[in-house]
Amino acid sequence: MKLLSRIYDHHQSNSIATALRNERLKLLNRLLSTVPKPLRILDVGGRSAFWQSTGLLDSGVTDVEIVLLNTSESELGEISPHPRLRSCVGDARDMRQFQTKAFDVVFSNSVIEHVGVYADQALMAQEIQRVGKRYFIQTPNFYFPIEPHFVFPAFHWLPIAWRVWLVTHFSLGWYAKFDSSVRAREEVESIRLLTERKFRYLFPGSHLFRERFLGITKSFVVYGGWNIE
Repeated sequence: MKLLSRIYDHHQSNSIATALRNERLKLLNRLLSTVPKPLRILDVGGRSAFWQSTGLLDSGVTDVEIVLLNTSESELGEISPHPRLRSCVGDARDMRQFQTKAFDVVFSNSVIEHVGVYADQALMAQEIQRVGKRYFIQTPNFYFPIEPHFVFPAFHWLPIAWRVWLVTHFSLGWYAKFDSSVRAREEVESIRLLTERKFRYLFPGSHLFRERFLGITKSFVVYGGWNIE
């Protein structure tokens, strides 16, 4: 399990997850450099700690505003006070509180696999493309052999009943052992990883960036609306 932690724990500076995230940030920063300032960013399902790591909240940066959207106050996590960072509660599938093209960029990291069935994921994708002039969306690959939330080989390919049994008997990944099989099933069924084909279908005309580990695509980023070749 230490090896799996080395792959997935982004809190470790030497983990594969951290290395891949850094490459993702390089791509994001290159894209952001093409956008005129001031810059307004919506992060769907985001945390303040991520943006603090990007440098966009540094004291010398004054022309960026970042809005974090989460489903509840408890999901917002600890928000560090910052004049250019604010949070709000909402539903990624229905962001009616925001006008069309209200944001220069919509960003989301490992969220779309949590919003429900494919129809729900399609609603989130539509809303992202409605409220944002540009987007940058990441999600894990269904065909990567280690499930990223429970950090267990082939977990997401097993029958649901087997997955429920595993999480009610063992602590897996970022989850403590579940005491309730009902709650375990709810959590297992709430995570729906996407294939490349299904992901790209949600964002027609987008560019695709593949994050690879040992030659296998671990996750995807789709990005669109940017003034690039």
